[in-house]
Amino acid sequence: MNLLADDISKLSFKVIKEEISKIDFKELYNSSDYEKIVSILTADTRKNVSSLGAKIIKDKEKFDSEKKRIRAMYDFDKSFGNYNVIAGVDEVGRGPLAGPIVSCAVILDLNVLDDALILELNDSKKLSEKKREELSIVIKEKALAYKVAYRTSKEIDDKGIGVCNNEIFLEACNSLKIKPELVLSDGYAVKGLEIDNKAVIKGDTKSASIAAASIVAKVYRDNLMKEYAEKYPCYGFECNVGYGSSKHIEAIKEYGPCEIHRRSFLKNILGC
Repeated sequence: MNLLADDISKLSFKVIKEEISKIDFKELYNSSDYEKIVSILTADTRKNVSSLGAKIIKDKEKFDSEKKRIRAMYDFDKSFGNYNVIAGVDEVGRGPLAGPIVSCAVILDLNVLDDALILELNDSKKLSEKKREELSIVIKEKALAYKVAYRTSKEIDDKGIGVCNNEIFLEACNSLKIKPELVLSDGYAVKGLEIDNKAVIKGDTKSASIAAASIVAKVYRDNLMKEYAEKYPCYGFECNVGYGSSKHIEAIKEYGPCEIHRRSFLKNILGC
């Protein structure tokens, strides 16, 4: 059927709703067909049918608002001066009791048109696991360059978390296939980086590049912890990803630490 050609007054609400569900309205937002469909639905005297039109309008308003939010994040990255290539870098895993600390550096094309923006970028902790997984794929496809770096739990014990954190920032930024002219880092500056660097407080909510980096790093580390969960099943790594949940701490006390635990983080738990 064709909603633009058929007389929908002769169609049941169920049929109309099914047909609406088949349409990707994002593809129609800037077309006359979108306006026509909305007009037909909202003009229908049946309240449930007209409400479909109202929902479509509300969805477009949300979509436009999200595009505006993301465009502001892209523009934020470009606001630091006359830089052509800008990278964002972030880390995940400073606080867990087990597993590596992981960073990612990402270079996005900040001059894309609105239709090519990566929507829903945000602090990785504010996104669902499913959304992070989806976005990580999109980011890696659209990024001009990205690089993941990490340090193991043993290296964290040997060097300290602060040293390892800075090392993986340096490694990720310096190993990008395209050399950035500016690096935006979340929270604090990268020591020893021979590239212009600006620290951004809460950068993963302000900067498109930092947000993208935080998502890729988070997905990489979470998937790694799921692999460790199969090797060390008693600690619940697939759920806590190494953080100190009550069940995780109970398991450490019962079974002792495993190979990927950070011994330097367990002193209070183990009483030594």
